[in-house]
Amino acid sequence: MAGSLSDPQVADLLERETRRRDSTLQLLAGETPASPAVRAALTSDLGAKYAEGYPGARYHGGCSVADEVENLAIERAAALFGADYVNVQPLSGSIAGLSVYAAFAQPGDPILALGLRYGGHQTHGSRANFSGRWFAPIHYGVRRSDERIDYTELRDLALLHRPRIIVAGASSHSRSFDFALLRTIADEAEAILWVDAAHLAGLVAGGVVDSPLPHADVVTLSTHKVLQGPRGGMILARDEHRAVLQKAVHPFVQGGPSMNSIAAKAVCLRESGGEGFAQYAAATVTSAQRLGEALTAAGLRVVSGGTDLHLAVVDVSERGLTGIEAQRRLASAGIVVDRAVLPFDSRPVTEGSAIRFGTPCAVLAGLGPDAMGDVADWMTRALAVDVGATQHADIRHEIQLRLGG
Repeated sequence: MAGSLSDPQVADLLERETRRRDSTLQLLAGETPASPAVRAALTSDLGAKYAEGYPGARYHGGCSVADEVENLAIERAAALFGADYVNVQPLSGSIAGLSVYAAFAQPGDPILALGLRYGGHQTHGSRANFSGRWFAPIHYGVRRSDERIDYTELRDLALLHRPRIIVAGASSHSRSFDFALLRTIADEAEAILWVDAAHLAGLVAGGVVDSPLPHADVVTLSTHKVLQGPRGGMILARDEHRAVLQKAVHPFVQGGPSMNSIAAKAVCLRESGGEGFAQYAAATVTSAQRLGEALTAAGLRVVSGGTDLHLAVVDVSERGLTGIEAQRRLASAGIVVDRAVLPFDSRPVTEGSAIRFGTPCAVLAGLGPDAMGDVADWMTRALAVDVGATQHADIRHEIQLRLGG
């Protein structure tokens, strides 16, 4: 790597990041390494192309190839997900979400979404985010009894407050949403049903979870999570919403799109339609389920009793740990996870009482369902209160051997 860059400081940092990833177990739900073909598209000459506008209606000259690239990405997304309308320009999942707000709501309108403390996302009405400052967020939650979505509460809130948008989506909720029921509730409340499928898109493409497309007005997604694409976002919607969404993305929210990223999205959409991707997607879910079962057998509690997806949240409070402390202990042993909050957690979000794990990177590194017993063993050993730096170093070494490092 160092020889390919004229900047030795950056080259050294890039090498260190590669070594870090190759020598540690990545149990993150929100990222996957892109394929060589996706990375090649990202470094292509399209990165220099300014193509503000849409195919056939650009503000700049020289966009004939850019138009073909964007149309190809749109066609592939429509075919993969079965969408009437596709917009591949959003620079991130959050920007895609901002575009949905811009298309369907006005400042001050009520928005109904899963609360951050129950597994929701900051862009679903957190006061730290534009969505919580520009709109009037109302949050539904989960039942205390089983930590699953409380659809009775959700319906009651929807009929009481008549939100402009009902948001279905989460960052740390491990159970599938009932999209058909949500459609019924949205129709009763005369609301737009927006499914934030940032974490679900790759699983939908792989055919291992139900698609929200038949039920939702609009679906947004991130292309860099299970989907294995470049960092970016995308919008899928019913054709009746085409015009308002086109204008919401450009010119309201964004200027010129990143054409190299759109080319990379086109590549990942093709890759995601193959049998190999379907097998990978299925393995991520099976691996998450088996890891959750193994951690439960070891005495750790998995929120909601398990997972339907590629991620789960694990309560570490009974070990006398906060989420941030558990995250640090695991990192010392070469295991990378996110800290998280429990439903009804009394600790602040910055500490939490839980960790969140995800299995896509582990599966891609060769640690699939059959390896999850070993992964659970490494995790529980690293979290033990009587284990220190020496034992953590031993676990890290075991992981490096399994990863081939």
